[in-house]
Amino acid sequence: MTFDEFAEKYNILLNEQQKEAAQTVDGPCLLLAVPGSGKTTVLVTRLGYMIYGCGIAPESILTLTYTVSATKDMSERYVKIFGNEHERQLEFRTINGVCARILIWYSSRIGRSSFDLESDEGQKIKRITRIYQDLTHQYPAESDIQEISTYITYIKNMMLEDEEIDKLGNDCEYPLRDIYNAYNRSLKTDQMMDYDDQMIYAYKILMSDPVALDYFRNKYRYICVDEAQDTSKIQHAIISLLAGKNGNLFMVGDEDQSIYGFRAAFPEALLSFEDEHPGAKILLMEENFRSNANIVSAADAFIQKNTMRHKKTLRAHRESGSTIEEIKVNDRYGQHKYLLEVARNCTEETAVLYRDNESVIPFIDLLDREGISFRVRNEELSFFSNKVVQDIVSILKFALDQRDAESFLKIYYKLGIYMTKEDAFRLVNMANGSSITDVGRKCKFMNKNSFQNFIDFCNDINHLKTVSPVYAIGYIENNMGYGRYLHGRHISSGKLEILRMIFRNVSRLDDALTRLDELKTIITNNFYDNDCKLVLSTIHSSKGLEYKNVYIIDVIDGVFPDKTYDNVYQLSKDERAVYEEARRVFYVGITRAKDNLFLFRTGAAATFINETHKQIHRSIDFNAHKKNKDIEDFAIYCDRFKEGGDVKHFKYGIGVIVAVKAPIVEIKFKKDIKKCDMKILYESNAIKFIL
Repeated sequence: MTFDEFAEKYNILLNEQQKEAAQTVDGPCLLLAVPGSGKTTVLVTRLGYMIYGCGIAPESILTLTYTVSATKDMSERYVKIFGNEHERQLEFRTINGVCARILIWYSSRIGRSSFDLESDEGQKIKRITRIYQDLTHQYPAESDIQEISTYITYIKNMMLEDEEIDKLGNDCEYPLRDIYNAYNRSLKTDQMMDYDDQMIYAYKILMSDPVALDYFRNKYRYICVDEAQDTSKIQHAIISLLAGKNGNLFMVGDEDQSIYGFRAAFPEALLSFEDEHPGAKILLMEENFRSNANIVSAADAFIQKNTMRHKKTLRAHRESGSTIEEIKVNDRYGQHKYLLEVARNCTEETAVLYRDNESVIPFIDLLDREGISFRVRNEELSFFSNKVVQDIVSILKFALDQRDAESFLKIYYKLGIYMTKEDAFRLVNMANGSSITDVGRKCKFMNKNSFQNFIDFCNDINHLKTVSPVYAIGYIENNMGYGRYLHGRHISSGKLEILRMIFRNVSRLDDALTRLDELKTIITNNFYDNDCKLVLSTIHSSKGLEYKNVYIIDVIDGVFPDKTYDNVYQLSKDERAVYEEARRVFYVGITRAKDNLFLFRTGAAATFINETHKQIHRSIDFNAHKKNKDIEDFAIYCDRFKEGGDVKHFKYGIGVIVAVKAPIVEIKFKKDIKKCDMKILYESNAIKFIL
């Protein structure tokens, strides 16, 4: 049966590029499919054509997908078009599913059972926690354990050697390689393996046992790989072994959509496909059926600047339609205030997309306070267990209750007291349930410098009780030494900005702590309306989906991308790989939009929005429409800062204003000159103007 006869029989309509891909059956082939190009339709059509048009036995065809849900979706779509005649013979599997089959077959062949699979993520976390405590003699934060778990998966999937593991762990506050090795020893002692070990063991079997390799090569004479850009280095190695250099391997992907580097996605395999499979065909599907032409044009212009990619051009099937809009707001919080208005009037599918889950937490806070329905895709709680957030919680708890020994012992060494561990425990024991600061002010065992630092710490802690939670965050960072602590350990202070936004709606420290617990409960228990039109999602979780309206928030240098690059043309190979993946995430984000795309400009540097600026045809100044008394009062407050003016600070006493460089004001006090943020001074009522 010719392909045209086959297509007519099953009522299949394809464009020329799709048609070429669907009837390419033999030999190695890489199909590069841009977003919205009908990739799944082509894959399912090709499977039907192989069976009904070419007479290929369905049991010899293996289709590999990235997730279990994708295998189910692909199978259902095949049955919907071609019926269930060969449903049981066709194999739709994840790579782990295939590796499990290899291990079972090999165990049967050698007459010895393989290790049991540790499939419970909770058991894995307990194992890592126990090893962490044994090696560091400290109790880890939840975020540390999750990070280590991610590193372990990354190391195994990228097949890293010891030197590479050491490099990966350079910025970790724990011995990554020691933990990794101890974790593997622990698994072997218990005769267990994790999901990543399944692939390692299967790879070793195929590499070392020609009989096993021949068996599975003969069994799977035709291999199709979906989402090839998301597969890892070891997964590509296994697939290459099964297919052989000249085998019937059909890989479908797009390195421009490879956004899972943290999970060890290895898009380099797509770039080297022709080297590994000499004579391979490279096919393109470049027509986007999803988005209007304006969005497609912007996406193509943006991704063309990436260097680690095959040459291809995104083309629009649809006409221009609505323009891309830029919304100007004062700051990151202004995005949420604008979106609150959108949420109140949301009657059609609308997605708010972001790079990191923490970006949306202040918005969830506002939505919940207003009683507005929403739903979240793939929520996670690492923000609340993050060490920076937990430090702030401990500091605020201690400010509210200075008998809290547990909180004190978590924070004293992070706030510039320079007290020894022995002295800290001695002080806690002396306090014995009474105020640690009161007892500490009278103790004699600290050296002179530590004692003075402790007195300053006590004054600072007492001051926190008198100020707003928003001011407290800035004061802890800038005045209590916590910012220096983070900087010295190369830890981002981005979580503090999220806390500031959340705390804008509370006036007391105890209310701030309560609100954090409430938000954690809201997100944990999925208190969402599943039928709601408003969807909140990371860009990663939105991959493969589409929405009529898309708003992308926090496209700010230092947030998205998460680093600020002075000169992108002088990046090392590794730096460029990280930078270009961030660009791919943005590309995937904007290509989720079907009809309308909205980008926020906060006033901060925004490289990605700047690059898209030529395709933005309309700008909305939200600031011009939103004037309120607080903003006007703050403006009046700022005008009162005049060079030469006298002020009185609650802590530093009388001072003279020596420079005004809004939003920073420099004030000369008796001992030195302090740089102060006007907003923090305003919200904390920290100074009085002397007339």
